[in-house]
Amino acid sequence: MGIVVKLDVMLSQRKARSKDLAAYVGITPANLSLLKQGKVRGVRFDTLQKICEFLDCQPGDLLVHEADGQ
Repeated sequence: MGIVVKLDVMLSQRKARSKDLAAYVGITPANLSLLKQGKVRGVRFDTLQKICEFLDCQPGDLLVHEADGQ
Protein backbone atom coordinates (compact mmCIF):
# COMPACT_ATOMS: atom_id res chain seq x y z
CA MET A 1 0.00 0.00 0.00
CA GLY A 2 2.88 2.40 0.68
CA ILE A 3 2.50 5.70 2.53
CA VAL A 4 -0.90 6.34 4.11
CA VAL A 5 -1.93 9.88 5.06
CA LYS A 6 -3.70 10.03 8.44
CA LEU A 7 -4.58 13.72 8.22
CA ASP A 8 -8.32 13.08 8.65
CA VAL A 9 -7.62 11.17 11.87
CA MET A 10 -5.54 14.02 13.31
CA LEU A 11 -8.12 16.63 12.31
CA SER A 12 -10.82 14.60 14.02
CA GLN A 13 -8.76 14.05 17.18
CA ARG A 14 -7.99 17.77 17.40
CA LYS A 15 -11.59 18.73 16.55
CA ALA A 16 -10.19 20.96 13.80
CA ARG A 17 -11.73 21.84 10.45
CA SER A 18 -10.03 21.31 7.12
CA LYS A 19 -10.96 24.83 6.06
CA ASP A 20 -9.14 26.33 9.06
CA LEU A 21 -6.06 24.17 8.44
CA ALA A 22 -5.95 25.13 4.76
CA ALA A 23 -6.13 28.83 5.66
CA TYR A 24 -3.36 28.47 8.29
CA VAL A 25 -1.06 26.57 5.93
CA GLY A 26 -1.81 28.81 2.96
CA ILE A 27 -3.10 26.17 0.55
CA THR A 28 -6.48 25.77 -1.08
CA PRO A 29 -9.10 23.50 0.48
CA ALA A 30 -9.03 21.51 -2.78
CA ASN A 31 -5.28 20.85 -2.46
CA LEU A 32 -5.71 19.91 1.20
CA SER A 33 -8.43 17.46 0.17
CA LEU A 34 -6.06 15.85 -2.34
CA LEU A 35 -3.42 15.56 0.38
CA LYS A 36 -5.92 13.97 2.79
CA GLN A 37 -6.82 11.42 0.11
CA GLY A 38 -3.17 10.59 -0.53
CA LYS A 39 -3.46 11.70 -4.16
CA VAL A 40 -0.37 13.89 -4.18
CA ARG A 41 3.11 12.85 -5.23
CA GLY A 42 4.86 14.93 -2.60
CA VAL A 43 4.53 17.54 0.07
CA ARG A 44 6.89 20.41 0.80
CA PHE A 45 8.62 20.34 4.17
CA ASP A 46 7.40 23.85 4.98
CA THR A 47 3.81 22.75 4.30
CA LEU A 48 4.28 19.68 6.49
CA GLN A 49 5.79 21.87 9.21
CA LYS A 50 2.79 24.23 9.21
CA ILE A 51 0.35 21.30 9.32
CA CYS A 52 2.23 19.89 12.32
CA GLU A 53 2.24 23.30 14.03
CA PHE A 54 -1.51 23.71 13.55
CA LEU A 55 -2.32 20.17 14.73
CA ASP A 56 0.41 20.06 17.41
CA CYS A 57 1.74 16.74 16.12
CA GLN A 58 4.77 15.09 14.54
CA PRO A 59 5.12 14.14 10.84
CA GLY A 60 4.98 10.48 11.87
CA ASP A 61 1.49 11.09 13.25
CA LEU A 62 0.35 12.09 9.76
CA LEU A 63 2.29 9.77 7.45
CA VAL A 64 2.42 6.02 8.05
CA HIS A 65 4.12 3.34 5.98
CA GLU A 66 2.01 0.23 5.45
CA ALA A 67 3.51 -2.72 3.66
CA ASP A 68 1.55 -4.44 0.89
CA GLY A 69 -0.88 -6.99 2.25
CA GLN A 70 -1.68 -5.16 5.51
